[in-house]
Amino acid sequence: MVQLKSKREIELMRESSRIVAEVLRLVGAEVKPGVTTLELDRLAEEYIRSFEAVPAFKGYGSSKHNLFPGTLCTSVDSEVVHGIPGRRMLKEGEILSVDVGVKKDGYYGDGAWSFPVGEISEEKERLLRVTEEALYRGIEKAIEGNRVHDISHAVQEYVEINGFSIVRDLVGHGVGKELHEEPSVPNFGDPGTGVRLKTGMTLAIEPMVNYGTWKVRVLADGWTIVTQDGMPSAHFEHTIAIVNGKPEILTQVPN
Repeated sequence: MVQLKSKREIELMRESSRIVAEVLRLVGAEVKPGVTTLELDRLAEEYIRSFEAVPAFKGYGSSKHNLFPGTLCTSVDSEVVHGIPGRRMLKEGEILSVDVGVKKDGYYGDGAWSFPVGEISEEKERLLRVTEEALYRGIEKAIEGNRVHDISHAVQEYVEINGFSIVRDLVGHGVGKELHEEPSVPNFGDPGTGVRLKTGMTLAIEPMVNYGTWKVRVLADGWTIVTQDGMPSAHFEHTIAIVNGKPEILTQVPN
């Protein structure tokens, strides 16, 4: 069931989402060759806890034997999402996708951004640009009276017309009291279908775009999802609320 949020609940989500945005700004400024993803993870966790908030991803999972160990998901190049922070050093020319969730006062914010590591190729720059632009194309459709797959179709159409592919095995989602709520928000679909959008809905819209095939697989760690063909991938995400019939971004763009 889709949970519509009150004005007060959306205000609480603004705070958790603000911290998400600030973490992405903070981490993005430190993305450079020679930095490890574990260093970025520790920086993020310290910052989140300084606001008496909780890293939403740390300890998350359906199996108690393999809970996610990091504050951030740090996914490099062909890693689409859910990369585990570690001692791997970032290299010039790579893409680093950073996903972070924050829980504060019982409500979640969720966001992601993909950063260039030093100088990257023109094609990787285009992949980042198209994925970010596809996110905003989707957000524009998050209007009361539209349907969820109007968002999905806008993302898919823009990605595919630019020659890239949209991941189909992973989707956006509702967010609020839980990190993952109804409805699912796919990045592909037929316009005019899916759940009708209403004021009070809060959604995490998150295109995951691959340079090559849309197909993905899970690594042996049980978390990291990579492209099947080893080509790079990008990931951008905002938490939005539908306020007075229109989308409002709760997580701000990192500068």
